[in-house]
Amino acid sequence: MKDFVRAGHQFGIDVVAEIVDKGRSVSVTTDGACIGNRLKELRESKELSQGDIEKRSGLLRCYISRVENGHTVSSVETLEKMARAVEVPLYRLFHDGEAPASLRKLKPPKDDEFGSTVGEADYLSKLRRLLAKMEPDDQKLLLHMAQKVARG
Repeated sequence: MKDFVRAGHQFGIDVVAEIVDKGRSVSVTTDGACIGNRLKELRESKELSQGDIEKRSGLLRCYISRVENGHTVSSVETLEKMARAVEVPLYRLFHDGEAPASLRKLKPPKDDEFGSTVGEADYLSKLRRLLAKMEPDDQKLLLHMAQKVARG
């Protein structure tokens, strides 16, 4: 599992990680607050304080607090330090099961598919956040309108 997460980039409050499975890579986006919550759950399940993580990782306790509360997003290298400090594989910060999710079902985006560029991915991320604030009926209406516009 060492090569499960190979690289990461930061875009706003989202973390994009490239996950490698049998030579094929898939990009996964996850909210920074989600990673912070997972980190806090893992730390508390092992009965470790933020001070303990500070000693084990060399990261400042105030920085660890900011990550756990979703106020900042760490690089993959920093997440690796935190994962080592709580003695879990890095993928556990992205996936809460005992084994990683099957990547065979995930298909990498095609080059010409909308959302395959950084700008389009940012746009989709903003759209996802706005949709989460809408009522279900309004979401359905917006989807219906988009389908009508797409048909021409």
